[in-house]
Amino acid sequence: VQLVESGGGLVQAGESARLSCKASGFTFDDYAIGWFRQAPGKEREGVSCIAISDGYTYYADSVKGRFTISSDNAKNTVYLQMNSLTPEDTAVYYCAADSDPFVATMCRNMDYWGKGTLVTVSS
Repeated sequence: VQLVESGGGLVQAGESARLSCKASGFTFDDYAIGWFRQAPGKEREGVSCIAISDGYTYYADSVKGRFTISSDNAKNTVYLQMNSLTPEDTAVYYCAADSDPFVATMCRNMDYWGKGTLVTVSS
């Protein structure tokens, strides 16, 4: 299983960014894929998760209405569109996957992890 994140960087508050997670090494349609983040000095947080098979999505309260998770099954890629970014969104964002689609409902404790991509939002 390999998960490769891209799309991080420095953005201004109020702007948007899109993260991509390219997956390989497993049957994409059978998995749950999630985006997690960890800010300095804080615990890792489940931001958004999706069950690829039925499209079920989960969002943390902190990002509801601002972030959108989606998948392109033909490309084995999951995206996280992030709008109206604030400095509080600054973190390393990780893509993760789990063979149990039900995990998407809780959006935590997935089996496989990418290396992460840093998103910095300046005020």
